[in-house]
Amino acid sequence: MKIEQEEEKEVVNQGVHNYSQEEDYVWPTDERVLKKLEWFKDQKLALMMHWGAYSQLGIVESWALSDADAEWSRGGIDWNVSGEEFKKQYFDLNKSFNPVRFQPHKWAEMAKDAGFKYLIFTTKHHDGFCMWDTKYTDYKVTGKDCPFRTHKYADICAHLFEAFRRQDMGIAAYFSKADWNVDSYWSEKYPRGKYQWRGPSYDPLEEPEEWEKFVQFTQNQIKELGTNYGQIDIMWFDAGWVAKEINQDIRLGEVIDEIRKYQKGMLCADRTIGGPYENYVTPEQCVPDKPLNVPWESCITMGTSFSFKYEDTYKSPREIICMLVDIVAKGGNLALNVGPQPDGRLPEGAINTMKGMGEWLNKFGECIYGTRVCAPYKKDGVAFTQKEHEGKVYAIYTYPDEKTLSKEEIFIPYTNDFNNIICLNTGLEVEYTKNENGIKVKLPSEEQGISTIAHVFCLNK
Repeated sequence: MKIEQEEEKEVVNQGVHNYSQEEDYVWPTDERVLKKLEWFKDQKLALMMHWGAYSQLGIVESWALSDADAEWSRGGIDWNVSGEEFKKQYFDLNKSFNPVRFQPHKWAEMAKDAGFKYLIFTTKHHDGFCMWDTKYTDYKVTGKDCPFRTHKYADICAHLFEAFRRQDMGIAAYFSKADWNVDSYWSEKYPRGKYQWRGPSYDPLEEPEEWEKFVQFTQNQIKELGTNYGQIDIMWFDAGWVAKEINQDIRLGEVIDEIRKYQKGMLCADRTIGGPYENYVTPEQCVPDKPLNVPWESCITMGTSFSFKYEDTYKSPREIICMLVDIVAKGGNLALNVGPQPDGRLPEGAINTMKGMGEWLNKFGECIYGTRVCAPYKKDGVAFTQKEHEGKVYAIYTYPDEKTLSKEEIFIPYTNDFNNIICLNTGLEVEYTKNENGIKVKLPSEEQGISTIAHVFCLNK
């Protein structure tokens, strides 16, 4: 088995996925999927959540289970015990996962108020612990060993999805294609023995029957989520090393085509794979340098980790808004990740940032939601978006920190025709002068010399 093939591809480096290139993108031919992509482009902002039994430890999700990834994923763990003892203790975390303070409607209300438009939730990470009432394994939040099984919100996915739908938000189901808890993927009976990597314990070409067991298990779980849990707008697949080209083919297209009979136009994000089932590209913890000509979404943490971390710090509303503006100007969406606490609450630091985001987006959201790219995209500190059907171009001048105060004038490098300019900060028309390089806007006196996140201008054609 050529394990090194995956490392050569560098699909994942220290838990962070690379992203597919534009040339690997295949545009959908299904009109319903294309229509859904336009819906996706309108949304702009997703709340991503990594939550599972691992949240109790405050570590890098479930990565520490992989011996091959131990060097970077096991920091802060007491290694007086052996790796095998740790893995045993980790797989017992289901027996103590009991988030009794989980209130899905509160999460949804806070997300709505913060300006999020859709949810991306980890139905299961690589450890295989399922956050829904699956019938294909007992390693789940409703399993007989999990104390949360008797709670009224025990089927976390069901209640969370419904709560977010009630707030008119879309649903994306994150699903790991790898599963380190099932014997058909990880087992000590194969030559690899106890030392595991992120891939299967065996070569699927040498053990085709075992691999087929895993394929059926995986397809059944995906179908379960896609047909029993209400409207799913996006299936979001992680574990990019589970790929046909390195002999880990789960025949994803089969199950997606089946689900789309019920979920008309559902998007599929098969990360890093390219081809017809990666309907949009997913940069991780980064923003492309320039606009992409394909649909995309950057998943970036609000704190320093995707999963809950006890000592974590969170980005400020200013940092988030400036990043969102940059992403939207380049034609992308932002999937902003918050890791819930093991007790079922959201961290206070994250809540505070969300409140600040909501205040800004409630006032200036029209320059973000439902917009498309507009040349010159981002130049001279000004980001551009547009609503072409409304004849509106938005110019967004962001300030990097609270110490940078606004000046008397702002230069907007836009040379096309327009009729007038409204400053959204005041709602009033502003004075300006034009030359061959762009527009010089004079700020209203009350907007000069102040600390603000951005000045936003609407150029009406």
